[in-house]
Amino acid sequence: MARLQNQIKSAMAYPVTVGILAVIVFFAMTIFLIPVFAGIFESLGAELPALTKFMLYLSGIMRSWKILIPIVGFSGLVFGIKQYYKTPIGRLHIDKFLLKMPLFGDLNEKSAVARFCRVFGKLTRSGVPILTSLEIVCNTVGNKVIANAVAGAQSEIQQGGMMSLALQNANVFPQLAIQMICIGEETGELDAMMMKVADFYEDEVEQAVKALTSVIEPLMMVLIAGMVGVILLSMYLPMFAIFDQVV
Repeated sequence: MARLQNQIKSAMAYPVTVGILAVIVFFAMTIFLIPVFAGIFESLGAELPALTKFMLYLSGIMRSWKILIPIVGFSGLVFGIKQYYKTPIGRLHIDKFLLKMPLFGDLNEKSAVARFCRVFGKLTRSGVPILTSLEIVCNTVGNKVIANAVAGAQSEIQQGGMMSLALQNANVFPQLAIQMICIGEETGELDAMMMKVADFYEDEVEQAVKALTSVIEPLMMVLIAGMVGVILLSMYLPMFAIFDQVV
């Protein structure tokens, strides 16, 4: 589990670092560079284009106290989400969103399923009773939606039912995982099957992380190019107006 988390962190380190540097460069150029060029163009009597005026307006906001409004608003939003996540209903809603969000939803689901199967398989293979194992897994799976599905399976087993049927009714686990768990229950080798499911989905997570990284990196390059391009365009457009006046 630690190895899997480290792979995800290392894969996301490059895009996050590039994104932070891009934002810093954009703010620095907008605050310090654009006003200097705009002052030069105005002294030459050039008519500033709409894009340059907008960037100047944005630069003025960044250099005034008004920049505190979005900063305070964003900080308040993050704090509110963290406090909401500490509540039972808030954690359920946010964890459900994490399983459905674009790009990362499938990764979160497979990671939670792999964690569930790995912990449950290790516990049952070590001789821990199934009901006790499920209770432990509920506290270690890391997602409230998955934990509720596991708790439902625990209740189903107490009533003499099958865990795979309860997980299928929860409509959270992938169909392949449910089928393999069902086979494990029918053959009496649930622990071995759980370990196979964990191996499969851990490999799926590794491949998903690599694929996600290959998608994010070019997107980051396009984003950086767009940000720098907007700044350069806002500085070059007044030059074209000056050249037209000279001609």
